[in-house]
Parts: sequence; C-alpha cells; structure tokens
Amino acid sequence: MTVWDDLVGQEPAVAVLRRAVEGASARLRGESGAATAGMTHAWLITGPPGSGRSNAGRAFAAALQCANDGCGECPECRTALSGAHPDVSLIRTELLSIRVGEIRELIRRAAMSPTRGRWQVMVVEDADRLTEQAADALLKSIEEPAPRTVWVLCAPTVEDVVPTIRSRCRLLVLRTPPVAAIAEMLVSKAGIEPQLAGFAARAAQGHIGRARALARDEQVRNRRTKVLDVPFALRDLGACLSAAQQLVEAAKEEAKASTAAVDEREKSELEQALGVGTKGAKPREAAAAVKELEEQQKARAKRWERDVLDRSLVDMMALYRDVLVLQTGAGTELINAELHKNVEQLAGRTTPEQTLRRIEALAGCREAIEGNVAPLLALEAMTIALFEG
Repeated sequence: MTVWDDLVGQEPAVAVLRRAVEGASARLRGESGAATAGMTHAWLITGPPGSGRSNAGRAFAAALQCANDGCGECPECRTALSGAHPDVSLIRTELLSIRVGEIRELIRRAAMSPTRGRWQVMVVEDADRLTEQAADALLKSIEEPAPRTVWVLCAPTVEDVVPTIRSRCRLLVLRTPPVAAIAEMLVSKAGIEPQLAGFAARAAQGHIGRARALARDEQVRNRRTKVLDVPFALRDLGACLSAAQQLVEAAKEEAKASTAAVDEREKSELEQALGVGTKGAKPREAAAAVKELEEQQKARAKRWERDVLDRSLVDMMALYRDVLVLQTGAGTELINAELHKNVEQLAGRTTPEQTLRRIEALAGCREAIEGNVAPLLALEAMTIALFEG
C-alpha cells in the first residue's frame, strides 16, 4: 500500500509526482541541479470531475512529509491523508466560493516553518471557487513563498484559475480514468460484484466517487433510472413542464436529505459555543451568529442542488450520446448498455442532427444553471428543446 493507491488510472501523473517528491527529498538533503529539477513550490492539478484531483493533492502532500516518499503506512502519511497533520492544510468549500478571510488564514500558516513535518503543504481543493479578492491575496504568497512551503491548487481546468496564479504554477493534468480501471478498483477494494462494478464504472463516466455511490447504493441507482426516463416521457408541452418540475423537486429533496444532519449539528455546536440557553448568554450576538450560519447553510444547499441537477443533465447527455453512436454506426461501447433496446428505438425515430441539437440543449442548460439562471426556467426550456428536437 502507498499513498498513490487511490489515484485510479492516473499512472502518468503519479510518475510526475513521484519524481517531484524525490526532488524535494534531494533538496532537503542539500543537493541541487538535476536531483531537484522535478520539484517546484506551486502546483496546479486539473482534471475532469471525479478524476481524483483532491486525492492527488492529498497524496502528494503525504508523500512530501514521508521519509520514504509516500509509503502509506507511517504516521506522517496517515495523518496527512486524513487531514490531521499539523503541517498539511486542506481547504475546500461546500459553499459557492472561497472567501478572502479563509485564504488570509491559509497565507498566515504558509509563512510559518514546518512544526513537525518536512514541508508546510497548503492544498486548496477548490481553487476554481476563489473570489477575486481571495485570488489576489493568494497571488503574493505564491510569488514569494517561504523556503519550505508548497502550494497545491486543484481545479477542473486551467482556465478556471486566474492567469496570474496559473502562470506561476506547474500544471499537472489528470485524465478521465478508464472504465476497466474503475471497475477493477470497485471489485478489488470495495468487494463489488463484477457485473455491478462494470455497470457503475460505465454509468459514472469516469467519476470515481459517483461509481462508488452507484455500486453501493440502490437509491442512487434508482434516482439515475428516473432521470433517464425523462427523454422517453416528453410527449407534449405539459409533459415537458412536468418533467422539469420533477427534476427540480428531486434535486431539492436530495440536497435537503444530504445536508439536514450536518445543518442541525452545526447549529447545535454553534449554540453551545455561544452559551444559548445559559446564564450570561448575549441573545443579540447569538442571533446574528445563527443567522450568518443559516445563510451559509442555504448557500451550501443551493450548491448541492446545482450539483445534483448538473449530474442529471450529464446522465441525459450520455443517453443522447448513445443514441448518436447508434445513428452514426460509430461502433463504440454504449454508456447505457442496459437500455440498448430503448436507445435503439429512439435512434430509429430521430436523425443525428436532432440528436446533436438535443445534446446542445442539455449543454446550454448546464451553462445557464451555472450562470445563476433559475433552475426551473432553464430546465423547462431544455425539456421543450428536447421534445422539439
């Protein structure tokens, strides 16, 4: 076992990171030149959703702290991977953005020397969500880093990070993990039955976390099935509007179910910290703090709803991709092989040009929701476009 084991299908990227870790170790030994050439103080790891950007950042941080360059067994590796290492700072957000206050705290820590480890490693898992002010604050720290500080930024694409920051980082691009590699991982590490593992790997389209959820949770599989029923149910305008409403409501329900327990725990912990209900508590200050927490929780729920809707749209795009494969005789494997008969019927009733317009409508809906268009309006326009072709 090593720290790199969770990076499924990323052998080229792992090779680059291993060389960098070797260079970092050489630098600590006082060597220079070719021995340390693979290492730099700032990295930008990009890759499609689910490819393992965050895992790569954590694995790199653990390997930098490990005397054996990432054995996966020592206390340094285990604490770094879990987020408990004092010299590895992990920042991610469940909100819509990372604010400047969070980054300033990270910058303060980055200026310190390592307390126990070999390096001070700062991993920003959602660098694409930095506000403009946060990015400006981060830039100076990356330009003038402390001698033993390493920055690791993660984002979906290089364009998601402001040019001034990305130009000062070494870029590492992760690929979409192969279906076979994901299926093998599900069988060997999660004990999933091979046929179900193969389905989950195909349906996830390279998203490892999604593949795990599909393989382990029947409810997740059932929700996906309902989403894929939508294109076959669009028979008139009323059905289009109804389908859009159902997609929005399903996303809200899933977001509520996923965040309810966390919201309640956070509120309880805050009230306890503020002494709510005890002698000496300050009701006005407590009310302001609770209100701020509730606003953050609403923002988190909104992001979760967006993510659920985006996942649904991606699943429908995969369905129409399969339709196009049959219409053009491409001969490639279908993502939704279990729906082959339905896909074949849809392919026979429409033309490739219509299928492409439908894929464009789905892509446009994703962009509209990301651009803060009301989800119901965006989905209604999308379902109508799917019906009209």
